[in-house]
Amino acid sequence: MNAVVIAVCLMLALSLARVNVVVALTISALVAGLVGGMDLHRTIDAFNTGLGGGAQIALSYALLGAFAVALSHSGLTTLISNSIIKSLGREPNATNTNWVRWLLLLSLLAMSMASQNILPIHIAFIPILVPPLLHVMTKLNIDRRLVACVLTFGLVTTYMILPVGFGGIFLNDILLSNLTSNGLVAVRDQIPPAMLIPAAGMVVGLLIAVFVSYRKPRVYDETKVLSAEPEEKLNKRNIVIAALAILATLFVQLETDSMIFGALVGFMIFSFSGALKHVADQDIFTQGVRMMANIGFIMISAAGFAAVVKETGEVGTLVSSLSSLIGDNKALAAFLMLVVGLLITMGIGSSFSTIPIIATIYVPLALSFGFSVPATIALVGTAAALGDAGSPASDSTLGPTSGLNADGQHDHIRDSVIPTFIHYNIPLLVFGWIAAMVL
Repeated sequence: MNAVVIAVCLMLALSLARVNVVVALTISALVAGLVGGMDLHRTIDAFNTGLGGGAQIALSYALLGAFAVALSHSGLTTLISNSIIKSLGREPNATNTNWVRWLLLLSLLAMSMASQNILPIHIAFIPILVPPLLHVMTKLNIDRRLVACVLTFGLVTTYMILPVGFGGIFLNDILLSNLTSNGLVAVRDQIPPAMLIPAAGMVVGLLIAVFVSYRKPRVYDETKVLSAEPEEKLNKRNIVIAALAILATLFVQLETDSMIFGALVGFMIFSFSGALKHVADQDIFTQGVRMMANIGFIMISAAGFAAVVKETGEVGTLVSSLSSLIGDNKALAAFLMLVVGLLITMGIGSSFSTIPIIATIYVPLALSFGFSVPATIALVGTAAALGDAGSPASDSTLGPTSGLNADGQHDHIRDSVIPTFIHYNIPLLVFGWIAAMVL
């Protein structure tokens, strides 16, 4: 058995068994190293070396959490919630409730899409924007699994097809460069069209989530939401400061390409403005770190896991072993290449990091089976994106959880990972295979 397959399956099994994801990733990393022929000391060294790769994102989450808590104490979040609730009317009925529900879902979808391309802030908006809306979602009985699917769709689909912002990094800087460096004669204009069919699978998954799987109301404990989001007296000065802090955070992040310094500037504006003088800065920072600590530790552990998997060299062995199973069956070749990509990305947690690993082997393999240039692009791009939506260690699932679980009523595995895996990875696997066969 291949070490990558064993480690990823073990990690998923432990996570589904409600073992903490950090523990699951750590145990699976040790198993990957030992099964991959590394001794215990070398495995631990590789894991420890990889931990540093997740430190930046962990600190980003901590500071964003502090900034989000500061916003909740400014009164801005109360204003947002009250404004939306008032739009329901004094006596909510089916018409205005449905209108607000759709408006809320479409706004979150638009924001998640814009965070990848128009304003490339990635998941930074989620712990800031979503917790204040939990009260409204609870009033409307919106299933948070649906919200997780909506957010993940915007986070993943847009970088798959739009070559702007993070999409430009994924499609041009990473996908195209790794394809051409491994012998594929491809140009920039061929990349987005080749990814349209796989992206259609994401659309199908979203429609199923919205109109079939999670269309029914789901009841949450409103007292927990209210206790997690304290009522604040509305103060116009504080709201203006909050708006300025948000703009400053966005500007600094775009200028420095750093969520850390963007969130830091926003938090410092609150600290020095006196808008939070009724609450100790240290208390706010501690609350924010506590809210985001689990997400940060998962990202750090995922970086260590990925480092061990790469160190074993078993990824190349896994892909190479496909040749003996495939024979001359082109359809089976496409399917198995996508399945292997799913396994690798589920373990590493990032489609961006997966492409350099698989392109070296996938491109020659695809060309040897006679796949066209667009089909090869679709194969490699889809194989990398597969698993991003349904991985316990992916930004695309951790981001939605960080906002939706602010009151402790949204489980990361059962309410983010499993729903996004079912609704996106399965359709993406099917549509990616179709793209490989018809292009």
